[in-house]
Amino acid sequence: MTVISSTTNPEALSLTLVTELDADVERVWQVWEDPRRLERWWGPPGYPATFEKHDFTPGGEAGYYMTTPEGEKPRGWWRFTRIERPYRLELEDGFADENGAPVEEIGSGHVVVTLEDLGGRTRMTIQSNFASEEQMTTMLEMGMEEGMKEAAGQIDSILAEYSRT
Repeated sequence: MTVISSTTNPEALSLTLVTELDADVERVWQVWEDPRRLERWWGPPGYPATFEKHDFTPGGEAGYYMTTPEGEKPRGWWRFTRIERPYRLELEDGFADENGAPVEEIGSGHVVVTLEDLGGRTRMTIQSNFASEEQMTTMLEMGMEEGMKEAAGQIDSILAEYSRT
């Protein structure tokens, strides 16, 4: 498994996931930039993601849904706020209704992804920042931390597959 740590910080209203991957930074960047690769890991096992929109540019938006084992399709959205290829990505992240519109009651979070070259390997850090303590508590109670660990644990096999093609 690629996850080396997962840390919640109630004072900073953040959840930070750190992974180390057996691929260079460019290949790891592709698991964010290419929506077909992103779909293969963004949802935890058993909850595959489908990206219907993925405008990977600053100011661009992404819209997706995850299919649950029961066939339900909870939706989410991203707004890319900063892209510094291939080392840094920032986005706003939130839930969406059945039409893809943001669900305001839960609010959105800010996600910062950094990729660090470890001499052919890559350390990927995903920091999720919450708008309030209530939002953070709700997301953690919904299983966000475990879901992110499980999702990130799928990246190694994707990277291995694309290294052979």
